[in-house]
Amino acid sequence: MKLKNKFFLNLNQFRLFPEMNQKNPTFKKKIIMSLLLNRNKFGDVANTGKTLSKEEAIALLNEWVLNDKLRLHMLQVAHLMKCWAGEKEGLDEKDQWRWEMAGLLHDADWDQWPGEHCKKIIEELEKRNVDPEIIHAIASHGPNHFGVEPETRMDKMLYAFDELSGLIHAYSLMRPNGYEAMELKGVKKRLKEKSFAANVSREEIADACSRAGLEPETLIPFIIEHQAGVSLNELQ
Repeated sequence: MKLKNKFFLNLNQFRLFPEMNQKNPTFKKKIIMSLLLNRNKFGDVANTGKTLSKEEAIALLNEWVLNDKLRLHMLQVAHLMKCWAGEKEGLDEKDQWRWEMAGLLHDADWDQWPGEHCKKIIEELEKRNVDPEIIHAIASHGPNHFGVEPETRMDKMLYAFDELSGLIHAYSLMRPNGYEAMELKGVKKRLKEKSFAANVSREEIADACSRAGLEPETLIPFIIEHQAGVSLNELQ
């Protein structure tokens, strides 16, 4: 696909590229254009069903991701993916781990190699003979950035959870009680306030929800309920 003329920011890009703002569209375009993967096939179909063990995946995350904020985000998205796979898709534990692994490693190369996101993690997982569906989900979690369309249910849910999870966590940080008693209406209010978490693309959230066939009113309560208890202790 061709990249849209409007280039979107997310929380990770803003943290690592402070120059990337509305006053510097040339820099913005250069970075995002460099992330295009320029392919749509990933992995080997012969590896269908193959995954890393949880211990291997966590070891890779710990080695590659040094930023605690990013590590927590990846854990949160992983947990959301696992819970959705089990509760909403009716998948067994083996397939729940496939979904969880996609969430756990979707931003694994962003911290140390932002200019190679998602190229580096894709190549690493291909080298490790990982299920191509997991790799494709990672490759398509930002179609405006990587040029890969979400196709499977796993793809679409990873894309749907990514930015919305980040915005909801940002909202929790400004609340005295964090996630406790957080309500849908409060999150929707923040979604409408473009000055809040301004670098989270509302356009991408809307696009992701549309592709998943879900309303934000369905996803937001699910995220609030399930990611509230996720902590970095899970990496120890």
